[in-house]
Amino acid sequence: MSDALLHALAEALADMVVSIDTCDDGELDPDTAVAWLEGTGAVLDRLPPADRRTLARLLRAAADRRPPGRERQALLRVPDGLGLDDDQHELYCDAVEDLVGSLVRLARDADPATPVPARPGRTLADVVRHHGTTHRWVAHTVRIRAAERVWAHEVPADLPDDPAGYPDWLVRSADASLSVLRKADPDTPMWSQGADQRIAHYPRRLLFEALVHLSDVQAALGEEPHIGPATAADGIAEFLENLPHAPHLAQPLAALPVGSVGLTARDTGAGWTVRFGPGGLRWTACAGPADVRVEAPAATLLLLVYGRRRPGDPEVAVRGDRAVLDAWLAATAL
Repeated sequence: MSDALLHALAEALADMVVSIDTCDDGELDPDTAVAWLEGTGAVLDRLPPADRRTLARLLRAAADRRPPGRERQALLRVPDGLGLDDDQHELYCDAVEDLVGSLVRLARDADPATPVPARPGRTLADVVRHHGTTHRWVAHTVRIRAAERVWAHEVPADLPDDPAGYPDWLVRSADASLSVLRKADPDTPMWSQGADQRIAHYPRRLLFEALVHLSDVQAALGEEPHIGPATAADGIAEFLENLPHAPHLAQPLAALPVGSVGLTARDTGAGWTVRFGPGGLRWTACAGPADVRVEAPAATLLLLVYGRRRPGDPEVAVRGDRAVLDAWLAATAL
């Protein structure tokens, strides 16, 4: 991002924070204020680390320009509150490690032949094998700084003969990918299967691969998935960013008639509007006019776009042309 844009963003963010902090509850509902800040934080999480650090510095400079008092203190809290000084690449790696650990703990105590309803025809062992293979593929792809696609079947899997050994194999596979990623500069250009053609693409992709497959296993074992709203919002944005880059979805997406789908997270107020048709797919991170609107908690929306929830589920409210939503979900099924 250019210096001019970062300066403008810092000033706009400073004005928003000061306005929220100086409003009383009669002027601005506290829940709305929290939703605004969480939505802003989710957007800022997508800035490159260098831009996030620059934004933190600009916000502190904006605070220093204000006289001592409530406004200055509110601005000084922003960089820490929004994690602008955090290393986002490392945070994604840490989150992947935690999710894989949760998946492995569940898989070790379960029958590998347990059916996974979210993936018809697949078992718990199949899901663990698939996710471990993804980690092996990422480790290899990033290690060689691939300039073009490497197919997963070209990477040795070293899979145990006994499915009971798959959980420990998944641990080794994740250790391999995370070791490579943590040693790498996230801004290094390389091929990816998504919009972000940098190493930074991979830990974020692994995060949502792990999150969705953990939810598959949890549901198969009778547990309720727990996904934080901010993480879910990032997952929806990541899904939408990468859709146009999925080769197997190009034909189904091109065959869609002109239409639009709006998504609104009931718990945070975040929104996304997707427009599609023969001219391609475009989306914005806002709740604009659409042929059909879907409202649900952010975690439910994430699982909906991944095909793990259905428009008729109790938590999902659909208003408008349901056929447009059904067509879009069918065309984007992964």
